[in-house]
Amino acid sequence: MEGSRALSCLLLSCLLLTGATLSQPGHSRRLQRDPEEEQGELSQAPSQRHAARAEEDDEKYHRTPDEQPPRSQCIRCCDAPAPPTYQHPPQINITILKGEKGDRGERGLQGKFGKAGSAGSRGHTGPKGEKGSVGAPGEPCKRHYAAFSVGRKKPLHSNDYYQTLIFDTAFVNLYTHFNMFTGKFYCYVAGIYYFALNVHTWNQKETYLHIMKNGAEVVILYAQQSDRSIMQSQSVMLELQEQDEVWVRLFKAERENAIFSDEYDTYVTFSGYLIKYSGEP
Repeated sequence: MEGSRALSCLLLSCLLLTGATLSQPGHSRRLQRDPEEEQGELSQAPSQRHAARAEEDDEKYHRTPDEQPPRSQCIRCCDAPAPPTYQHPPQINITILKGEKGDRGERGLQGKFGKAGSAGSRGHTGPKGEKGSVGAPGEPCKRHYAAFSVGRKKPLHSNDYYQTLIFDTAFVNLYTHFNMFTGKFYCYVAGIYYFALNVHTWNQKETYLHIMKNGAEVVILYAQQSDRSIMQSQSVMLELQEQDEVWVRLFKAERENAIFSDEYDTYVTFSGYLIKYSGEP
């Protein structure tokens, strides 16, 4: 590669030297001669032609001492001129001009909420999870009960005041919710209850009683005067809350009324029981 480059440079130098030589005045005159003159030279004898050429060479090379022959300039093509250098502007270190970091500013107010986007499409159903472990056993199911059934073996006549019917015989008194001394049922389990009252009328007397709830008359049991005594009954369902009271009351003596019973048989009964506990669905 270096040898080829040197050969090329040498050939170019020779071409330049040849061009410089051809550009001399003598060559110009010789190349620009008239064709007739050239024909005359050809018609001259060889000796004359040689003498004329010697004279031209003598004129060409014999110069005065002050005159110097032109120098041949040989330039290597590989010695290309160096590219011009451009001076770049000075670089400024920005980090020197940068100040210290300031303190954190206060938090700004919250902006307004944007509009809610449209609802996306329903995703794919995920894979089925693994079966969980068995939980701890629960408490046994609690059932709530309340029931009573009582009777009276003694007759009762009305007087100047309302009288609570007191019972002297207990057939069923679950958890003693019925108080035998006061003649009242006290609700300890809220829910729906069923109550039933049965009495025997007295000959020639009225039978006038009420089933009471918390001092209010709920239903009445009534029989007019008659020559014969009969059995009368009344029943009702009530929704009770805790601490509610239910009992039977005999009307006062504005009307003479009475109920019949004796110590041998039970003619008067009062019963009640819980149908549905309020805590059940």
